[in-house]
Amino acid sequence: MLEATKSPKSAAETSTGAVPVNPALAAEAKIARIAVTVFPLLVVIAGVAGYLLPGAFKPMGPSVPYLLGIIMFCMGLTLTPPDFASVAKRPWAVVLGIVAHYVIMPGAGWLIAVGLNLSPELAVGLILVGCAPSGTASNVMAFLAKGDVALSVAVASVSTLIAPIVTPLLVLFLAGSYLQIDAGGMVLDIVKTVLLPVIAGLLARLFLKKLVARVLPVLPWASAVVISLIVAIVVAGSASKIVAAGGIVFLAVVLHNGFGLGLGYLAGKLGRLDDKARRALAFEVGMQNSGLAATLATAHFSPLTALPSAVFSLWHNISGAIVAAWLARRPLRDE
Repeated sequence: MLEATKSPKSAAETSTGAVPVNPALAAEAKIARIAVTVFPLLVVIAGVAGYLLPGAFKPMGPSVPYLLGIIMFCMGLTLTPPDFASVAKRPWAVVLGIVAHYVIMPGAGWLIAVGLNLSPELAVGLILVGCAPSGTASNVMAFLAKGDVALSVAVASVSTLIAPIVTPLLVLFLAGSYLQIDAGGMVLDIVKTVLLPVIAGLLARLFLKKLVARVLPVLPWASAVVISLIVAIVVAGSASKIVAAGGIVFLAVVLHNGFGLGLGYLAGKLGRLDDKARRALAFEVGMQNSGLAATLATAHFSPLTALPSAVFSLWHNISGAIVAAWLARRPLRDE
């Protein structure tokens, strides 16, 4: 539902349709339609605040990795054993989703950067977004679109867990010609800001079940506030260059996200998955963890390199909500 909490869920079929069994999904389902409307507004407000008041947010730049760690800890809190069990039940579909995600989005980012002749900083920023794991709103979008939520959760979880290895290698391969890439440093940063917080959240879920159950409904909104703050900090860091770069960055992000959504669905079709699974893959491929991309860009490059991540954070929630609403109104195809 939100770009910041990877809120994985599972679904079970009954005679009345798909019923969420993961408490995180049950909590989110009640507020999902509101959140996908409110969250982009929060990001817009945060972006405007960062642009108009850069002095207030720019000094907070060093806190971005810790903010992302909070977000990923929230993700760990939402994970349940059935989420991981679905990987073993349908390995082919999960592998297809992972491969599609880490081939389509990095490749599309590179092609768009070359096609639009982006500056080295913006090119690396766009490629970095493409090399990030699945976006944290993807599970809810799949749910709203009547897609295969269990598959969405599995792909999102695995793509996040393997990100410490896959993301730096892809960035080094695709963006190494633009700027110097510290792949080893990226590995350590992703482990510290993604993997360890997720594991900590998982352990808290296992040993503090009652307490976690009470806070689950609040997690999406807490994540919305944190990711909005990250966007404000990123925008503040490049406020002086936004006017000149904003138009081309927005075009690049719209194209990038559009290719991901469309080709993700096509990948499911080519893999002979059913329509529910195709809908899930559309969001798992097209929606990126732009919070992670912004964190890495800020830590390893420059504030301008993080600008595509900030724009992506806003746009993919808007486009995802629109596509989910459109798919929800279309009957599922019997393949």
